[in-house]
Amino acid sequence: MASSISILGCGWLGRPLGQHLVQAGMSVCGSTTTPEKLDHLREDGIDPVLLTLDPDLSGSDPGALFASEVLVLNVPPSRGADDVKKRHRRQIEAVRDAAVDGAVEWVVFASSTGVYPSVEQTVTEDDVPPGEPNALPGSRRSTGEALVAVEGLLVNETPELDVTIVRLGGLYGGDRNPGRFLAGRTDVSKPGSPVNLIHRDDAVGVFSAIIEQDVRGEVFNACADEHPERHVFYPKAAEATGLEPPTFDMSDDTTGKRVNNRRLKETLGYQFRHPDPLADLEQLGG
Repeated sequence: MASSISILGCGWLGRPLGQHLVQAGMSVCGSTTTPEKLDHLREDGIDPVLLTLDPDLSGSDPGALFASEVLVLNVPPSRGADDVKKRHRRQIEAVRDAAVDGAVEWVVFASSTGVYPSVEQTVTEDDVPPGEPNALPGSRRSTGEALVAVEGLLVNETPELDVTIVRLGGLYGGDRNPGRFLAGRTDVSKPGSPVNLIHRDDAVGVFSAIIEQDVRGEVFNACADEHPERHVFYPKAAEATGLEPPTFDMSDDTTGKRVNNRRLKETLGYQFRHPDPLADLEQLGG
């Protein structure tokens, strides 16, 4: 098991992951774009680095982040960018080059189930190999197109590094209430579409299990076991925290993808702490 870990992106997900790894006895270095957060990371036992990707690396001492054996790369595409795919590739290229020049041997990359297109079927990791969107045709958001492309950059174009890809479902937990996603909207499409979510606790657990078990060269879907339908889940999620529930166009019988998490559970032996998002609604905070 690696003893030194760097996390590029110690925010809503990266910071709790860093806290968990510190508690597990690992040396953790973490980056933030906000000077005010440096002291918070120190208090957590994380060695902080001020770093930005705009789209190139800059900061007070960016090289310090690449002195670890393992790099958790947690930088989502910028939705507001004019050319999301081009910008995100430049960001990941900058990180990849710094990692290769540094001491990094293994990158654990936080991707998304958005790499899968809008299809009415169950999808597995093999349906869309990194860098191969045409393996499963269909429409994707620009962020999904950006992610499948940089997955290919890391896996297929960077032989110097071991790479593990984690395709996260929609994240919730802590102060992130999924009821906000559709609150107040009317005539929402695809009422029967399955929801593919993962609680932050499980996202931290999955990344930790990968690192602790030294599982390299894999691609994992990371989402909860259960997939409630949108028209069931989102109104209850909104009502759980006093938000206006959405309404759905129940005449729309189209559905959507269901993300299969079997590989993760079989390879890592991982048991989800939050296997059913519906069961978590009473505990959701605003």
